[in-house]
Amino acid sequence: MPIVHKKPNRSKHTINDQINFPKIRVIDADGHQIGILTPRDALKIAEEKGLDLVLLNDKSDPPVCRVMDYDKFRYQQEKKSSAGTKSRSTTLKEVKMGYKIGEHDYQVRINQAKRFLKVGNLVKATVTLKGREVQHANLAQGLLQRMIEDLQEVAQIQQAPKREGRNLMMILSPMK
Repeated sequence: MPIVHKKPNRSKHTINDQINFPKIRVIDADGHQIGILTPRDALKIAEEKGLDLVLLNDKSDPPVCRVMDYDKFRYQQEKKSSAGTKSRSTTLKEVKMGYKIGEHDYQVRINQAKRFLKVGNLVKATVTLKGREVQHANLAQGLLQRMIEDLQEVAQIQQAPKREGRNLMMILSPMK
């Protein structure tokens, strides 16, 4: 004879006979308060309507229960929680360069940034200043402004160029 394993109740709500409180506040399916009853009386009301008694808040005094169709409620909760999983998460991609970058290398960085933006990622453009180059931060600022102009068709500024130690950085997001 095969052994049949019963699936444990993995729901996070306590329902029907599992509710063990001396008194509970009961709300009907329409959202109107019925009153404070014993769980047995509330369960009779739920069974008369062909619904379940679900514990919503056990922290309040008395605990709050609602008469509802539990399967429908659980389905709606799962649907709500899975709605956010379909949206794509954006990642932050970085494009690094020095302020004395050559024209060809600059175009390579622009093309990388365009590719990242078209996929839907954020782009962090960083200009690193080494040694005495810190004195020429205005040239690095100019390079980031040039980058903004070159990417204006595909990007919008999420964070304006700012200085962080020896780096100047800005964040661009894809056009909506």
